[in-house]
Amino acid sequence: MTETSAPRAQFLSLHLLETLAAVLPVRDENGAPKTIVYGGCERHMITSQARRRAERTHARDRANAGVGPLAGHTMGQRTREWALLTARVLETSHGWERDEAVVTARAVLEAVGLKFGDPSKPTVANLTKVLLFAPTDTDERIAAHIAARAGELRPWRDAYVAAQAATAKPKRGARKASEEPSEDGEKGRKDLPPLPKESRAAVLTALAPRDAIDIALYGRFLAEIADSPNVDGAVQSAHAFTIQEAETVDDFFAAADDAKLQRKRNALDFLDAADDAGAGMTGYQSLISGTFYRHAVLDRRRLRTNLRAAGMSEAEADEVAVAAEREFVTAFVEAFPEAKKNSTASTGSLPALVLAFEGERPYNYAAAFQKPVDEGPEDKGGEGPAGAAGVRRLLRHHAFVGKRRPGIGASRLLTYDPQVDALLDDLCPPDARRVDTVEGLTS
Repeated sequence: MTETSAPRAQFLSLHLLETLAAVLPVRDENGAPKTIVYGGCERHMITSQARRRAERTHARDRANAGVGPLAGHTMGQRTREWALLTARVLETSHGWERDEAVVTARAVLEAVGLKFGDPSKPTVANLTKVLLFAPTDTDERIAAHIAARAGELRPWRDAYVAAQAATAKPKRGARKASEEPSEDGEKGRKDLPPLPKESRAAVLTALAPRDAIDIALYGRFLAEIADSPNVDGAVQSAHAFTIQEAETVDDFFAAADDAKLQRKRNALDFLDAADDAGAGMTGYQSLISGTFYRHAVLDRRRLRTNLRAAGMSEAEADEVAVAAEREFVTAFVEAFPEAKKNSTASTGSLPALVLAFEGERPYNYAAAFQKPVDEGPEDKGGEGPAGAAGVRRLLRHHAFVGKRRPGIGASRLLTYDPQVDALLDDLCPPDARRVDTVEGLTS
């Protein structure tokens, strides 16, 4: 099979076990670790949202840096700042004044259907109300069009802003007639001059997913602009959870004040030495440890469909899909949420085991860990350390399922743990292939 030929099976299932010690990769609104209850006990959880963002930005940054199989390909950016980014390009590349550039960019984007923050609040006035995932060159494309059609768009902008001011809601209550809901349910829009047809088409084209590979992989949903396409992503991600019961440590910390300590060391008498002897700041942070199971699926058919919808030929879509699959697997193995990365070094973790296989449908093996791992001594009925116990459970579960589901293809195994590598001598399924690199998981 050549690299660009169609894959044998539609779905690539990935399963991973990794052991983390004293980390805090995600937190809830109170700063506490996120948890779920599964199998009758509480487990630590790393949400799929945190995982997907880490993987998406890992792939994007590598591609933008010219590294990896997606080097040179278009990627996406998710932000509320498209008006500000467009204004910056107008200012730096087309010689516009900053204030005029911001007002024009906001008016153009608002006219195609995007909603912005309260104009009376400078911090949000020029931010869209929703995060918009679009190709990274969207701002450059919109700015280039605005600059090229400035003679038409400047008077339109002035009329648009004036109409907005005229239809603004009165401060004391009663609504103007022009503020009654229009046919599309938006107040005041019927009194605003529409964006010229050619400009609307150009902006929608710039905002469209186009050939951004990470949008094809992870999808996007944009409800505010009915005629801007949404994308059903090709990647499915599960929440990661610990295979043993959750235990949280509330770590007390004391941060030293360098100036106070310096003054104390150089004190000339005992009164100076006693002054300010305590820490500069104290507090608590929660830390978690455990072996996590995580799972993701790549729908190869959906990925190719998304790439074809972006305008690629069948042969081109096949070639790019192979590259995107390799980069997705690399990100799944290597990327990690960056919360507390400097104080916990969490992003340097490597998985104990990665299991990859193809199939005609996805397979989630969370049920293998419904009963939490008992890390007690094996001679007393326990399973020993969760890392090794998890590997044994996962591979036995996979072998059991494989005997009853003939559509599962040969599996590939990757480990970065020498103890697990020794276990695989006895536990490796007969049809499995052990690989030494991430690239081997998709070869």
